[in-house]
Amino acid sequence: MKQKEETLLEIHDLSVSFRMYGQGLEQEELRVISDLHLTVHPGEIVAIAGSSGSGKSLLASAILGILPDNATVRGHLHYKGEELTAERQRQLRGKEIALVPQSVAFLDPLMKVGKQADGHVKPRPVEKRKSLFRRLELPEKTEQFYPFQLSGGMARRVLVSTALLVDAQLVIADEPTPGMSLNQALEALKLFREMADEGRAVILITHDIDLAFAFADRIAVFYAGTTVETAPASDFQKGPDALRHPYSKALWSALPQNGFTPIDGFQPYAGNLPEGCLFAPRCPYKKPECERAVPPVREVRGGEVRCYCSV
Repeated sequence: MKQKEETLLEIHDLSVSFRMYGQGLEQEELRVISDLHLTVHPGEIVAIAGSSGSGKSLLASAILGILPDNATVRGHLHYKGEELTAERQRQLRGKEIALVPQSVAFLDPLMKVGKQADGHVKPRPVEKRKSLFRRLELPEKTEQFYPFQLSGGMARRVLVSTALLVDAQLVIADEPTPGMSLNQALEALKLFREMADEGRAVILITHDIDLAFAFADRIAVFYAGTTVETAPASDFQKGPDALRHPYSKALWSALPQNGFTPIDGFQPYAGNLPEGCLFAPRCPYKKPECERAVPPVREVRGGEVRCYCSV
């Protein structure tokens, strides 16, 4: 149950840009995240949904402070009411804030899985790790394997176990379930749900929105590097009339069980963003002001939306 009076992570007006070379030796700045807003409370799972290229994984890297050297981060990032400076990110990373990375390449190829999963936790949480491995259907001998001996699904289950073993207050799970069977994916999400119910929090980055509906408290919808809507997960189960942003409604309609209905156009490339609302070129409800100015975030029917046309 979410503790509304507290905020664990608060993000406002976040932008992430990369310095890149254009023609010749000229450098240009490519902004891939802009005006992004997100809050996470103790005791909840916030799922982040959106198409590829919408900024979901970059947000995880920005929170943890693991972006490459050519990245520039602007805006407000606060954890437990204090600014997330580079030094504080180093102190919290892998301890209070843990990552389930999207890539299995994060596993050290030269270290056995058991020792790697236990990490720097002292004393080594051997029994807890064995219990997690059993729940995620990893054979006990897995602890003696090297990463190259694991299947993709096994490696992801090891990464989930590793993040849960450190007793972090916030876990950022970036596409944690690909390669898992349905039962394994459900068990992984049950573990995240148990963690949240203990008063900690999870950011779940996923393309599998159906699973997110069942376990998340709120869904944040990303489009072209910004948050267009944040709503209770139950609103997505009710249908498009309960949602606020035209893109959220289109996302709901594009699900296989809802007709698999596409919309015209494409998500804009970060180097060629339109003026005003980023979704305006594809929006059937756009107004003249949508193409002139970026809509502010406002509260609508118990959720937040960045839109002039929402109802």
